[in-house]
Amino acid sequence: MAVDPKTTCYDGTCAQSFQFYLQHSGEHAAILQSLHNILPGEFKRIGVDQSSLDVLGVGSGGGEVDVEILTLLQSTFPAVPITTDIVEGSTQLTDNFKALVAKTPNLQKIPFAWHLMSSENYETQVKAKGDMKKFDFIQMIQMLYYVDNLTDTITFYHSLLKNNGRLMIIVEAANSGWDILWKTYEKELAVDAITDYRSSAEVLACLKSLGLKYEEHATPNTFDITECFNPSNQTGKSLLNFMTAKNNFDESLTPEIRAGILDLLRNKCSTEKDGRVIFNSNLTCILVHA
Repeated sequence: MAVDPKTTCYDGTCAQSFQFYLQHSGEHAAILQSLHNILPGEFKRIGVDQSSLDVLGVGSGGGEVDVEILTLLQSTFPAVPITTDIVEGSTQLTDNFKALVAKTPNLQKIPFAWHLMSSENYETQVKAKGDMKKFDFIQMIQMLYYVDNLTDTITFYHSLLKNNGRLMIIVEAANSGWDILWKTYEKELAVDAITDYRSSAEVLACLKSLGLKYEEHATPNTFDITECFNPSNQTGKSLLNFMTAKNNFDESLTPEIRAGILDLLRNKCSTEKDGRVIFNSNLTCILVHA
């Protein structure tokens, strides 16, 4: 099956950069803490009187969060069969996800259908087949930055929900450090895999325009970016590469732009604590009703 090259930004060195970022930022831990507070009650509502439960992960990456979500769902309804479909464009991250499933005993009973393609290609394929599998729970975690058309994407995936289903979207929060950085320097940064940066502000505006009912949950997170201000520090260089979506921050941007970004990161996107620079990496979890 052909894979859209645009969606494989998380293969090779980019996948390594992404894994480095996850280890440094604590992002998945923040997401999981939030989900453990939100999802048990949601799952009880979604799964009432259901003879089976169908889950769709879109842009699921290495599956670290999906595995926890499925485990939570299983523990809520231990006797109900669960199916899972995964849409992910990165071969490397999909392989990581499969390896994680293989070593997670409670997931061995769950059949996985793997769709190695972009979210848009999955939409095209489903519409061409005319056989739209419906889902009780759909998750789109940190992936709406990569879609071509936000409204079309949300409209399509919302249409795949069963009557009592939920679509969960997690994106960077409005006015977070990410939002400030990428909107201030959108012309310089949004030129490759991400061409139209969106925080929760754009996603919520889209949901409102579509007349969809939703709940919004803050997911706070911060991480230390002090090393970014030491030009010889490799951790700082790697973080800057990931945060600006560049293979080499030092070589990809002019000295003036680099200086402006570093000033913005320190003074607008972060707070200082005990001499450390702490980046505001807040997220927003949005649960959209069917």
